Amino acid sequence: MTDSNYIKVFTGNLIITERIIQSLKDSGINAVVREQNESGLDPKVYGGHLLQVILVHKDELDKAVSIIEEINSELQA
Repeated sequence: MTDSNYIKVFTGNLIITERIIQSLKDSGINAVVREQNESGLDPKVYGGHLLQVILVHKDELDKAVSIIEEINSELQA
């Protein structure tokens, strides 16, 4: 995605990413999710790990960061 109106707000594994995406969606934020290979190699062939990258529109950044921080603090507890 080359559109500079979208900002990366989170990178992590599929399970946490799905929880964040659902919370963002519940708050009316439409996030974009991309897969990023941690090692740069094809995980199907080389066994690398896929990470999920969440991007949100810059107009929704503050609200999205607040939601992500809340989820992260719940996971830390």
